[in-house]
Amino acid sequence: MRIMKPTRHLLLVLCPMLVLGFLYYSSGRLHLRGWGQKSLYDKQGFLLKLGGNLPLELMYKYGNLSEGVCKPGYAAAKMTTIYPMFAKPAPMFLDPNFRRFSKISNFSPPFGMKTQEKIIDNILTATKSYGLGDELDSQSCKKCIIMGNGGILANKSMGVKIDEYDVIARLNEAPVSGYEKDVGSKTTMRITYPEGAIQKTERYEQGSLFVLSAFKALDFKWLRSIIFKERLHSTEGFWKSVARHVPREPSEMRILNPYFIQEAAFRFIGLPHNNGQMGRGGYGLKTYLNSGMDGVAVLLIIPLSKPR
Repeated sequence: MRIMKPTRHLLLVLCPMLVLGFLYYSSGRLHLRGWGQKSLYDKQGFLLKLGGNLPLELMYKYGNLSEGVCKPGYAAAKMTTIYPMFAKPAPMFLDPNFRRFSKISNFSPPFGMKTQEKIIDNILTATKSYGLGDELDSQSCKKCIIMGNGGILANKSMGVKIDEYDVIARLNEAPVSGYEKDVGSKTTMRITYPEGAIQKTERYEQGSLFVLSAFKALDFKWLRSIIFKERLHSTEGFWKSVARHVPREPSEMRILNPYFIQEAAFRFIGLPHNNGQMGRGGYGLKTYLNSGMDGVAVLLIIPLSKPR
């Protein structure tokens, strides 16, 4: 019996340690090499290695299609492969039934529309249109491209190739006139916020949609003043001068669903939720705008391709 006592004491110490170790390992905070299969995904759920080959299910579905042809549902299928947590997004633009999206009801701008419901109702009553337009909305498959504002396309002569896409989205003040050879001449929509909107009316492309990506409550008041041709009584709250006029009819204006900004911020970029407030620490409004719009642009591709 004397020999067994130390062993029993040792077991009493080891057992709780093993239980705690198992719980810690199960939480994902501890990774033991050589134990089980190494995860293919990072902590956010994204595929760690993006291979050049398509998954078998995509190869079977799209392998026989000609290069460049529109592939219905391809973007969503590819996204699901890269990010298994992916869920089919809400509509790209807000419509009169926007309150049905609980995910954006609990957040203030830019991650939702809390406290802004009345002014959004007012705006949507005036615009009366909530899609890409009859011609594009009727297409079962659309090839889409997002044009950023960097100079990477300079002297690349990609304009003709870019214009082959059905939907061409441009951000903020990205210039087109004078650069058509490199960036194309078509613009389906221009996504912006008040401080980023083009101020010279002659620079707006004919026939394009004006899409507000609201980052603060004041942005909705600005859009309302543009639509109803009202004077904006105060510009306090904007970090730079804003456009006073946008050469578009109300029917050519849209509000980007804040769902996409929320997804880009919390999941893609990995910003802290911070109780739904803009940024934390060194992340101010301007920093977020510069880093966040690319994430939004990636998400925009997904809902435009309708599955069969």
